[in-house]
Amino acid sequence: MRRLLPDPAETTPAEQVAVLDLVAAALDARPYVITNFALTLDGSATIRGRSGPIGSSADTAMLVALRTTVDAVMIGAGTMRAEHYGRVVGDPAKRQRRERLGLPHDPLMVIVSGSLDLPWDAPLFTAGGGRVLIATASESDPPPTATSVRVVRHPGRVDLAALLEHLRRERGVRALLCEGGPTLHGQLIEAGLVDELFVTHAPKLAGGAGPGLVVGLSAGERGLELAWLLDEPRTGELFARYRVAHPR
Repeated sequence: MRRLLPDPAETTPAEQVAVLDLVAAALDARPYVITNFALTLDGSATIRGRSGPIGSSADTAMLVALRTTVDAVMIGAGTMRAEHYGRVVGDPAKRQRRERLGLPHDPLMVIVSGSLDLPWDAPLFTAGGGRVLIATASESDPPPTATSVRVVRHPGRVDLAALLEHLRRERGVRALLCEGGPTLHGQLIEAGLVDELFVTHAPKLAGGAGPGLVVGLSAGERGLELAWLLDEPRTGELFARYRVAHPR
């Protein structure tokens, strides 16, 4: 992999992410929030309904590297249903690296699900290995087979700002990675709760009417600053890191 900006050099996803200190950027009221997405050239976040086919092993390496730097990982219910997550950081060596960095052994997995309609047979719920927090507006309870799951309830609908404040003050979450999907991503951006976007631009065309980077975002200009740009010559992917220009 080559770093094109800001200073050209050979690099790897692990080397790039190793210089980040996201937990140090935590705000008093909420965690520092980053998002990670892979997009096709025509702007789709899925191919045949799933995000997995878009990126390569280099994209996976970038995602795993980002997971090793944060206290928590957040996804929406649709992403959980499509991807059937297992343990967030599966490699024991990477979990040990997290501990050396002063992070919890496993990131807290945060799932936003208004109705609690989730694939309860997914390994994340059945195989153990990490804590799961579900934010929901439902009064239902997870099944007994869902281990290490805690639920926080919001009346009517999940209030993302209140959820992030809860994660910061009650759970000690300083840095959080959102992995989608596009609806959750759009809601976080709409509420001004995203600080950085990591986007993999894949040399593929998806066609169809799949969702893009965000869904439901109101019209309006939102400035971004390009912090780095990486190139993977073997796959033709571009890896961009953008900072959000928050209003002052």
